[in-house]
Amino acid sequence: MAHPKRKISKTRRDKRRTHYKATAPQIATCPTTGEPHLYHRAHWFEGKLYYRGQVLIDNSEVENIA
Repeated sequence: MAHPKRKISKTRRDKRRTHYKATAPQIATCPTTGEPHLYHRAHWFEGKLYYRGQVLIDNSEVENIA
């Protein structure tokens, strides 16, 4: 097994890790509801599931019947 010949200093270790950064998620705004959400993700708003401005699931109708 390979072992380092010398100890890697904290500065050298940290310089190597400078490229590992967390990226901020891109936030989109729904054209129908105006709600902020993640890109390519469906989101709930007032009992309805929206994706790309269209209603996929409407739970408000189910609650009124029951």
